[in-house]
Amino acid sequence: MNRELGDFLRSRRARLTPAEVGLPERGPRRVAGLRREEVAQLAGLSTDYYVRLEQGRGPHVSDQVLTALGRALRLDQDELAHLRALVLPEPATVRRTHPAGPRPVRASLRRMLDDMAGAAIITDYTMTVWAENALARAVFQITDDPRTRDRARRFFLDEPRSREFYPDWARDAESMVADLRVQVGKRPGDPHLTELIGELSIRSARFRELWASHPVRDKTHGPKVLNHPLVGRLDLAFDRMTLTDDVDSAMYVFTAEPGSPTSDRLALLASWSADATPVAADDFSDINPEGRP
Repeated sequence: MNRELGDFLRSRRARLTPAEVGLPERGPRRVAGLRREEVAQLAGLSTDYYVRLEQGRGPHVSDQVLTALGRALRLDQDELAHLRALVLPEPATVRRTHPAGPRPVRASLRRMLDDMAGAAIITDYTMTVWAENALARAVFQITDDPRTRDRARRFFLDEPRSREFYPDWARDAESMVADLRVQVGKRPGDPHLTELIGELSIRSARFRELWASHPVRDKTHGPKVLNHPLVGRLDLAFDRMTLTDDVDSAMYVFTAEPGSPTSDRLALLASWSADATPVAADDFSDINPEGRP
């Protein structure tokens, strides 16, 4: 058991009211949401058992209990998967295959990236880009400076610029934090995630607020709107794919509707990508003064 489990359970009971789950109101409440005994009642557990579970002192938890808690707390599919990961984390030998950070790109994977029509990036579980195609470099302004590959720090620690680049900044910020929550659930105590989340919590007030709200979402596809400084608005769709030989990485492919203005703008970026350098390394000096990737 770990502190993440208790924080998650408390955040989920705090967002529910007795009326929403069919329970009567019983006097004034010091804090918002359900009481521990109410969650236990809804899940068919003893109050003592639930309290020990929330405090990280519970015994082995069966899948039946987790399912009951999911129903009681109105968890969606991603949240229930996150709860299971927190209670029953995978062994480290299964969970990790590569360290965080840059790594060599095998020739076949490089050919696949280069042959894709859309902008494609491969990130590790800390959201650091370790492989991409030429169009992705043009779209996301990735240069030889490793700080341009650090998506989470670049997003939250260069907020004025990232708000301009991401018109749906608030939604994208919550989505990024929700994904980091999923990664933490899968990798409790991981030093790379601990360092990243600690730094973002100290240096970004908005990240700190979002992290405390404990969003959880494992998004595999969806829209992505960008405001590119050279070609303007890009209305993209992204799809995430898992690398079968690397459970710590994911490929994201960003595409546009054929014949759309965005498709034309991507074609223009592709024609410039061989020698365009839209972002200078000095632009990111405030993100990471030491140049740490």
